[in-house]
Amino acid sequence: MRAAVLALLAERPMHGYEMIQELETRTDGLWRPSPGALYPALQALEDEGLVTVDTSGGKRLLQLSDAGLAAVAGAPENRPWENFGTGVPEAHLAMREGVHQIGTAARQVAQVGTEEQKARAAAILTEARKALYKLLAEDA
Repeated sequence: MRAAVLALLAERPMHGYEMIQELETRTDGLWRPSPGALYPALQALEDEGLVTVDTSGGKRLLQLSDAGLAAVAGAPENRPWENFGTGVPEAHLAMREGVHQIGTAARQVAQVGTEEQKARAAAILTEARKALYKLLAEDA
């Protein structure tokens, strides 16, 4: 987390939530750090004097301090997001995308479907879950 934050702030000042979005985008959705992981890292960098915070716009805009700029300049170029997901099997990525698409479809049914459609969708999801567990129960 630390290396990613320093690398992002070396590019430009950002808000915390903006960093979360950037990391998700740069890893094609494979890594979306939680606020519980990001904000303590930001606080630690601020405590170390590597990051400063500007709150004049009503939000916490973070940027590298002079010490942070020196730390980034003294380290080799490090962009942790470029290697994120290296070695992840293609089947795992396909399953992840499938789960994402199912979630999107389920949310749409929940938002605009009739009560009957919602009940049918819930049954479909239950059957999908059962089918996945049956797959694991098969002899290898």
